[in-house]
Amino acid sequence: MATPENTGPSYFIEFIGDQTVPIREGQTILDASLEAGIPHYHACGGQGQCTTCRVHINNGGKFLSELSKREIWLRKSIPFGPHVRLACQTYVSGPVSLHRMIRDEADMTMYLAEDRQNDLQNTGREQELALFFLDIRNFTPFMERFLPFDVIHIVRRLFCLFRNAIDNHHGTIIETAGDGFYAVFGFETSVQQAANDAYAAAQEILAELEEFNRTYVEKHFFHRFQAGIGLHTGKVIVGNIGIGVNNNLTVMGLPVNVASRIQAATRTLNNSLVVSEQLGEHLDPKPACQRVQTQLKGLTDTYELLLCGEPFYV
Repeated sequence: MATPENTGPSYFIEFIGDQTVPIREGQTILDASLEAGIPHYHACGGQGQCTTCRVHINNGGKFLSELSKREIWLRKSIPFGPHVRLACQTYVSGPVSLHRMIRDEADMTMYLAEDRQNDLQNTGREQELALFFLDIRNFTPFMERFLPFDVIHIVRRLFCLFRNAIDNHHGTIIETAGDGFYAVFGFETSVQQAANDAYAAAQEILAELEEFNRTYVEKHFFHRFQAGIGLHTGKVIVGNIGIGVNNNLTVMGLPVNVASRIQAATRTLNNSLVVSEQLGEHLDPKPACQRVQTQLKGLTDTYELLLCGEPFYV
């Protein structure tokens, strides 16, 4: 929430359907409503990074502050009407009447009934990270040929290999699936270091997987595994925000979806390690990678990608 000095004269805001509350000059509408005990939702903690505190202005629009830079930016992608404002970004200089636009009881349970002091627990924080997606190829044919306990044994060996490489380069595995996982780098480092760590982890995994195939899988199970890895960087929301069953750490945002689509593109691009241009800009030294432009499934923009691995073998 914005926190300029609250020392000016007081006005009154009528929250239609709630109550009329005083507001001091230099105090945001959200600050005033929360101070008065109104259950005003603010999923991002009042930082202008969501729209859950939005209000519809009925009267007194001339007494509102100009649109903030954040509101102007949001209006480029979200079709807000002219009378809709973000309460956390708006100040008043006279009497105003308005109503809260999001008033759902489930929102009240999530954002207001919990401990408001623990912002990371409830709302998360924005952070630029390196995002790492891996999928094991040739996994389904292996499952079809071998008994379930053989499959579990190999999966454990594979994920031990993967986890060691991620740990060696200061990454954190966020989520696992039967034949892949998703990790992030950069919680405690710069995004440049995170990108280089993620790239080094990918190279280690691909090398270790080849060695594992040669010395163990081919010898005992007559099979070879391959992996497709996608890397990207971007600003995401990080926190224990209550989405997982066990309230585990969650990392969400468009860059996560982009990284996942880059990993999926390893198949169509026939390359084991595909890196976004954004992540590639941080790499030092610069690897010798082929550049391609492609449309990623489900995404509007065209992305420039770097093919930094090897073609898959049949």
